Amino acid sequence: MINKSRLFYGSCFALITTALSFSIRAGILPQLGDELGLSAEQLGYINSMWFLGFPISMVIGGLIYHTVGGKRIMQFAFLAHAVGILMTIYSGSYVALLISTLLIGIGNGCTEAACNPMIADAFEGNTMSKMLNRFHMWFPGGIVIGSLVSKFMTDANFSWEAQIWVILLPTLVYAYLFYGQDWPVAKTKEEASLSMNLKAMISPLFIFMMVCMALTAISEFGPQQWSSLILAKSGAQPMLILALVTGLMAVCRYFGGEVVHKFDQTGVLLGSAVLATIGVFLFSTQTGAMAYVAAIFFALGVAYFWPNMIGFIADKIPASGALGMSIIGAVGMFSTSIFQPIIGRWIDADKKAAAATGLTGDELELVAGQATLGTMVLFPAILIVLFTILFFWVKKRKS
Repeated sequence: MINKSRLFYGSCFALITTALSFSIRAGILPQLGDELGLSAEQLGYINSMWFLGFPISMVIGGLIYHTVGGKRIMQFAFLAHAVGILMTIYSGSYVALLISTLLIGIGNGCTEAACNPMIADAFEGNTMSKMLNRFHMWFPGGIVIGSLVSKFMTDANFSWEAQIWVILLPTLVYAYLFYGQDWPVAKTKEEASLSMNLKAMISPLFIFMMVCMALTAISEFGPQQWSSLILAKSGAQPMLILALVTGLMAVCRYFGGEVVHKFDQTGVLLGSAVLATIGVFLFSTQTGAMAYVAAIFFALGVAYFWPNMIGFIADKIPASGALGMSIIGAVGMFSTSIFQPIIGRWIDADKKAAAATGLTGDELELVAGQATLGTMVLFPAILIVLFTILFFWVKKRKS
């Protein structure tokens, strides 16, 4: 007997581990920069290790999923998480932080590589879409928890090392829930065949979705990851912005199955791109209370990106199997990894440009941050065009 509920809850706690490693690290960026004397570009490279480890382990995990099984992949995820967390706490140097963050990213990628196909194999049809959205609900849900914990601990003058310890708690919980459990098998022989997976992945539709995934990921993770630095002088609380965004995302994803059933993944993705563009634009132009309005638009926009890109592959290109879901996620994380130091350089360059005009202090930080966000508007704006094409492409395919 396969205990679907225990496997699903274990997956959720594994994703909470991923979320805490994202949000708590975002919250401690200013502390890390001050304590270790790191520039925004160096912090960007540390961030990029988290996103780089993700696609590496997702691709490898997708390739070996039907050979070694999701159970062993999650055992390795626990090892990578535990070592990465402990190494982060006790490292205290730039190079060690790069390595430890890479390890945590590898553990996070293993979670996606093992849990997405497990849920796709364990559930059918609309139930699968619902459970995928509810699984991915715990990424923003965990970010809410992590951002609030980080704000409380920072305000209470806890060290950044103390905050990293918190990430170990859900790690131990998911290890317990997965212990001794069997995993479901693939629904069809095609899904378990590597040659059939690769054949499905060289189709024009899959390649098109890879391009879209690269842009959806950076549209979501770019503004979120840098919120504490970019929005610090906007008159809004950065970690509260992060909590508001991710809290709304979690609620949206909880009801994601019903929304997808009504509009299909293509309609949901197109609407999401429009709302995300409005949200990032408002972030780049508004201050004070309006920053929270921007956060609402942004959250409604990016909430359905990740789970429905994965769900689209599972539903519309099922022969790509576990590998297809892993590759599409890996593309998203690899894209985000590439852009992290680039965004850091944008921030540094925008600060120099603002300083050259005579701005100083909080005004300089605000103008530079909004200029960087103004550049980021391009990502979701391009997606409006691409998802319009996808909407009619899939509609034509059905007819």
